Amino acid sequence: MEKTDKKFAAVCGLYCEACSWFIATAEDPERLKKMAAQLHFSEEESKCYGCRSDKRLSYCENCEMFACAAQRGIDFCSECAEYPCDTLKQFQSAMPHRIELWDNLERIKSVGYQQWLREIRENYACPRCGTVNSTYDLKCRKCGEKPSCTYVAKHKKEIEQFFKEQVMPKTES
Repeated sequence: MEKTDKKFAAVCGLYCEACSWFIATAEDPERLKKMAAQLHFSEEESKCYGCRSDKRLSYCENCEMFACAAQRGIDFCSECAEYPCDTLKQFQSAMPHRIELWDNLERIKSVGYQQWLREIRENYACPRCGTVNSTYDLKCRKCGEKPSCTYVAKHKKEIEQFFKEQVMPKTES
């Protein structure tokens, strides 16, 4: 599968390949099983292959931004006359993996989603082994490097605070 496939670029500016659910679906059945059990989902319900794919996690399946973009005939929220809307602002502020949405959407607008996908992968790639990690992988899921990636290094404080405030356990310590 080509790494610049639009299904890895969510309408809201998230990078799907760095999503814990995507990683679990594509590479780690045990991780998927654990995550599904934590939220009382079946493994099948938990599978996600990206924002624009035919198989998405229920959260992504019911995404307001995705439906809105489809209704308006746009590919990304930043193309909308109402950008940034209240729905997107609330979404962005709710969790650490959304911290850079505004930067992502501006970069997509500036260079296009294909170039952005080539660039954003580096933000989540382990500096030692190149494995793409999620926002919530504090150490690399393959080689154990800390921090797991540039994104985690930049936002570690917010991620750790999120873990403290949530019942969601760390994927990796």
